[in-house]
Amino acid sequence: MAMMRLLLMIAALTLTASAEPPTSTTFWNTSGRYVGSTQCASCHAAESRKFHASSMSRAMQPIDSCAILKPGAHLNFKSGPFAYSIACESGKVFYHVTDGKETFTAPLEYAFGQGNAGQTYLYSIDGRFYESRVSYYAEIDGLDLTVGAMNSRPADIRSAAGRQLDAKEPRECFGCHTTGARRGITLQLQNYEPGVQCESCHGPGGDHVDSIRSGHPNPNAIRSLANMDPQQTSEFCGACHRTWQTVMMMGIKGINTARFPAYRLTNSPCFSLDDRRIACTACHDPHGSLVSDDKYYDSKCTACHSASGGKKVCAVAKQNCTSCHVQRVSPPEAHHAFPDHWFRVVRSKNGYPE
Repeated sequence: MAMMRLLLMIAALTLTASAEPPTSTTFWNTSGRYVGSTQCASCHAAESRKFHASSMSRAMQPIDSCAILKPGAHLNFKSGPFAYSIACESGKVFYHVTDGKETFTAPLEYAFGQGNAGQTYLYSIDGRFYESRVSYYAEIDGLDLTVGAMNSRPADIRSAAGRQLDAKEPRECFGCHTTGARRGITLQLQNYEPGVQCESCHGPGGDHVDSIRSGHPNPNAIRSLANMDPQQTSEFCGACHRTWQTVMMMGIKGINTARFPAYRLTNSPCFSLDDRRIACTACHDPHGSLVSDDKYYDSKCTACHSASGGKKVCAVAKQNCTSCHVQRVSPPEAHHAFPDHWFRVVRSKNGYPE
């Protein structure tokens, strides 16, 4: 395990600071014609029904489809001299910021995140996207500063309203929260599906559908994910959920890394390159909703940790394994407890592992 981490660290450090992780590059370099999830559902009805009930399928919504900001919604927040409000007015959702002397107003355009944990908003000025300085958090059913904004000190009303995204950030945001908006390194918002849909993971389905209709199915015409090993799965999911390499390159430390399950999983003592029982999809149904019941995961744990399995069995309890060994942690500002995927025996004296 130590050797694998060393190899991963060497791979990360040999990349330039501006380089994208190789897994991300591979993930986004797709070509072909997108056909849409409705077309996929015509053959894969069961998977489609399950997935459309999941929060990932609603990872991004155009603002006029946002359930949280429905007609009549009005959210308020105050930070220092700045007062914030988000309100649905005359069929549009407006974002207002004022310090009592000046007022900034802009229509919100996109909502990122379904809102089970939180939701952040984008607006644009002169063709450039801005991230709202406040976000909605389900735990408080209201607004608070967007994660990271607490470290900023607004110099004027515009900077108090939000942070201008650099040229690359919108591509990454829309790429991970929509289907088809990102094509390689290009962002196009003319034709895409909101949320993570079938073709986000399986790639454009045009050639696949054409081969079925022609009567000569081509199994290589669609991205198959069935035979990936744990490392490949971790890197694949980590293209959006942050790989080990990505977190190392970003220099993120401490409790905030709990938000990146692929990174934390790779650090787990039980992570193995060739044992699929520890891969992301061993515990999480990629077509289903996230399960929060600890007992659900017991069978996943005992697949390895049982008397017959030969691995150490817990002496404390026989069920609800993840309630102890997948610690829930709340990063500052997040208003949400994230399951820490660094599986371990948690001892307070050990501190939070990096």
